[in-house]
Amino acid sequence: MKRKVLITGASRGIGREIAAIFAKAGDDLILTCRENIDILEEFSKRLSSEFDVDCRAFACDMSDYDKVKELFDMIGGVDILINNAGVAWMGLLTDMEVSDWRRVLGTNLDSLFYTCKMAVPYMVRKKSGRIINVSSVWGNVGASCEVAYSASKGGANSFTRALAKELAPSGIQVNAIACGVIDTDMNRDHLSEQELQDLTDEIPAGRMGQAKEVAEMCLMLCEGPEYLTGQVITMDGGWI
Repeated sequence: MKRKVLITGASRGIGREIAAIFAKAGDDLILTCRENIDILEEFSKRLSSEFDVDCRAFACDMSDYDKVKELFDMIGGVDILINNAGVAWMGLLTDMEVSDWRRVLGTNLDSLFYTCKMAVPYMVRKKSGRIINVSSVWGNVGASCEVAYSASKGGANSFTRALAKELAPSGIQVNAIACGVIDTDMNRDHLSEQELQDLTDEIPAGRMGQAKEVAEMCLMLCEGPEYLTGQVITMDGGWI
């Protein structure tokens, strides 16, 4: 039976790989992005054709509650919610503008509240559902010059654990994946090649993680035991 899967931040990187692996599994998809809608629409058409699934693309700022509500008014309930939309900001806290802080917290943390508020009632009625929040190891330990990002991901991890307890009686599993250094455009946008190499040298696995590996973990969590819930699973090659 096809599942209906909402994946946020799906136009590139981890979100794009998650979409591809769930399409290959035969699920119908709702994909969102904030800006790259042309790219996402083209990608959605390719997935629909290649895997014979219903794949729809929407432009939606996940940090805007009204926009998220409009999205759910159009798509209805979902069986699986994967909160992947995220932004980063690097620099000293004292150099950060309030608008930068709001953007990071809004996209990375507020969006989880908005999507779950919309998705959970449908899942409760069905007594089933899976929610996965794509997080970061910086949510576990914090990172210098990434205070807002670390705070948002720390919040995402606590959000995951708390909501899992709230929804377990309704048969809904909530988990998070705390990613280490993943080879994505977002990391390459913010880090030089030398900085990426320096990070790689610190990782026991000897390489950056691949977005496809995070996607595979998402699929595993959605097909794994129902008793697995409230977990923040670290994928970092043994780094942290």
